[in-house]
Amino acid sequence: MLSPLGSIIALLLGTAFLLTGSGLHGLLLPLRGQMEGFPTASLGALGAAWAAGFVAGCFIAPRIVRRAGHVRAFGAFAASGAIIALLTGMWVDPTGWVILRIFTGFTMAGAFMVIESWLNEKSTNENRGTVFGVYMMLTYASLTAGQMTVAFGDVSNTLLFMTTGILFCMALIPTSVSKAVSPQPLAQVTLDLKGLFVNSPVAFVGCLLVGTANGAWGTMGAVYGGEIGISTLQIATMMSIAVLAGAALQLPAGRLSDRIDRRFVIAGLSFGASLVGFTIFLTAPRDGAYVIAMTAVYGAFAYTLYSIIVAHANDHASPEDFVKVASGLLFLYGGGTMLGPLVGGVLMESLRPESLFLITALSHFSLAGYALLRITRRAPVPVDEREAFNALPSERAVTPQAAVLDPRSDTEDVEDSEAEAAVK
Repeated sequence: MLSPLGSIIALLLGTAFLLTGSGLHGLLLPLRGQMEGFPTASLGALGAAWAAGFVAGCFIAPRIVRRAGHVRAFGAFAASGAIIALLTGMWVDPTGWVILRIFTGFTMAGAFMVIESWLNEKSTNENRGTVFGVYMMLTYASLTAGQMTVAFGDVSNTLLFMTTGILFCMALIPTSVSKAVSPQPLAQVTLDLKGLFVNSPVAFVGCLLVGTANGAWGTMGAVYGGEIGISTLQIATMMSIAVLAGAALQLPAGRLSDRIDRRFVIAGLSFGASLVGFTIFLTAPRDGAYVIAMTAVYGAFAYTLYSIIVAHANDHASPEDFVKVASGLLFLYGGGTMLGPLVGGVLMESLRPESLFLITALSHFSLAGYALLRITRRAPVPVDEREAFNALPSERAVTPQAAVLDPRSDTEDVEDSEAEAAVK
């Protein structure tokens, strides 16, 4: 396993630093904002701003990389992320943070796209699955490490903001000293939303609804923890364990979806997530250990859905269209992640902290109902004609480049289309 990874150790190390910094900064902001007395709705706007910047970056960053080259572009993205992290520690203002968060999303999208492109360039058809799997595990481990770092620092001062800046700068070092030749141009991001809906209505609607639920939880979960009075360590544990539980359930649920209609699995997971959400909303728990346990179950259901939705969409698409499908799903997911924190923040401010789970429960319940409806309208793809399920990294770090790295994609066709786009 180590031999195919030998040539990308430095790149993976840089990726770990970048993702650790991203995880730390993403949890630090709502906790510090809550301590400063920022309105709950403005904390929700932080998540919407990040999502808007990230989606914009996926569409604009390839042009920057094509003009400047991978190494210089990655350096610019990572350095910008460090500067923004330091500015958020110096300029503690809700409006300023929302503006800066847009640029954070943009720079992270650009950096992730360069990383995924570089990994794809260093992979072969024989080891692509190994590289993709290691990248997935590294993503979850690094984001979790970043979130847990918050529990060992003081949110009230600038030390954690400085730590974030240092991590982003450390991500620069491995790629800066690498002797690797710059990869091919980034995959051209194109949108065909009408075609995507025709291809898979469940994937189209599912990404919007899952984005809404995950965006609300991912941004406002820490705020919810603070408002119900659990400790910073418990908040960090709660946010991390939800994502890790989703990662743990991805493969079992995915393998099940390889054997039966994936829409049944989507409906089952969505119903489970909605049931947990409604339970938390109605019972309003305050015990930290119980909340962590409940959110772990919630995360196991909620954070498994995206990968299965992508697999369902790819079942109806040809391998050379994976990048186009990924672009469309990302755009829809991004739209949901912009909406979720805004609605969640308003509900939490006007009702009670558990109202966060009302928006997630309604989103998941709607998806479960729609998936079951579509089962009655369209026959499933035969098992022998489906693309094998492949777990995906955390969707907060997913770009269309991940579809190129995905071992199921038709790499030669994608590279040919990229070359044509570069010539144009």
